[in-house]
Amino acid sequence: MDNSSNSEENYDLGYQPSPSLIDQIDVSSTETSGFSTMSGNSFCYFRTYSETSAFSETTDDNTNSNESPPIHWWSSGTKSMNRSQASLARLGIKQHEDSLDDAKSDDHEAIELDLELMKERFSKLLLGEDMSGSGKGVCTAVTISNAITNLYATIFGQNLRLEPLNPEKKMMWKREMACLLSVCNYIVEVFPSSQSLQDGTAVEVMTSRPRSDIYINLPALQKLDTMLLEILDSFQDNEYWYAEQGSMSANSNWSVSFRKIVQRKEEKWWLPVPCVPKGGLSESSRKHLKHKRDCANQIHKAAMAINDSILSEMEIPDSYTSTLPKSGKACLGDKIYRHMTTDKFRADNLLDCLYITSEHEALELADRVEASMYTWRHKACMSHSKSSWDLVKDLMYDVDRSDKNHVLAERAECLLFALKQRYPELAQTTLDTCKIQYNRDAGQAILESYSRVLEGLAFNIVAWIEDVLFVDKQMRAQAN
Repeated sequence: MDNSSNSEENYDLGYQPSPSLIDQIDVSSTETSGFSTMSGNSFCYFRTYSETSAFSETTDDNTNSNESPPIHWWSSGTKSMNRSQASLARLGIKQHEDSLDDAKSDDHEAIELDLELMKERFSKLLLGEDMSGSGKGVCTAVTISNAITNLYATIFGQNLRLEPLNPEKKMMWKREMACLLSVCNYIVEVFPSSQSLQDGTAVEVMTSRPRSDIYINLPALQKLDTMLLEILDSFQDNEYWYAEQGSMSANSNWSVSFRKIVQRKEEKWWLPVPCVPKGGLSESSRKHLKHKRDCANQIHKAAMAINDSILSEMEIPDSYTSTLPKSGKACLGDKIYRHMTTDKFRADNLLDCLYITSEHEALELADRVEASMYTWRHKACMSHSKSSWDLVKDLMYDVDRSDKNHVLAERAECLLFALKQRYPELAQTTLDTCKIQYNRDAGQAILESYSRVLEGLAFNIVAWIEDVLFVDKQMRAQAN
């Protein structure tokens, strides 16, 4: 058999000789077997099941063991090894270039996807969600508000459990919200300021800065957003788990939870049910849940306060003022009106007397109270020469504080506030919906929608934690 061909074949199988192979090959006459006596460092690894050494000739019984290998064996094997090394080197470079090309291709595809997303957002913004292009779309403010609301529904709409948000959805939420909030970077107000030239001359120039409502509220909302995501991320190694409502067996020890404010009805069968071990949660887990519930509750209050302040600053549309009743008493009814005209008026006591049994009744009452409030405010401002609804808030500071209409308007406002505090899950009133629909201020639209979705997320987190704590309380009561 040709020695050079054997050596080339063996090298192609992956063997790599050391540089000092010549010195490590013993060609002495003491070799008595078919294996060449070489140092263990001659190869990177050995083929365990080979019957001959990688570089030895095939021998038979008649072969003289004292013969030295021919000289051309080494020269031919060396050339073959050099050629193989060069081939492997070229192959390694090609594989590395292919991996780099794949990485560049993936990055290019990601950039293309982001670019297409930006094009879609920009097109919808210009078209006002009117894909026909006929110019009948909504204004920019409403488009941005709808975009934030729809993004929240996409990311958190199917998230019904107290667990970390999916990393892909979390990244999508941050990326698209950054895109939508970037509009606020270009909503500025100008004010005069003094600037000194090089020769010491003081000149007055106009300087721009973020609009005051955006400068104050947007960083606060972004901080609340980050805190809510951190709360969700903290629930990773949990002692509780979830089971689908339909998979609950009759003999199961799992306890079905109910929310304190809005009890889970039969029509909400799709909601997952939290489950805890027998004996309840550990003390550390229970403390963690209560701490995060308190944090989320404070975030909910902060987001709700910002949302209320933004809505109060929005203009009241004419479509709403044209539908106001002529009499606040007729709007509320005799029973509520009598309680509001007493000297010992208390909003909480009045709500206790009304026996509200459903969210629909609470929302209907909120609409009537709000309509009567603006009716009385309008009557209190009738004596002023300026009657524009844009100046109603300013005129309220000039009216007589003892005026009956003014007193009733203030009490109606207190009643509306107490109603929203008692029913935090209450939907938006008719006035709030009209303000959002007819709003033309893009900055206010962003702040209102952003605070609204954060308010909803915070409320859901509190409700999820309450569900787990409720089940834990039941299981501990059963254990005792």
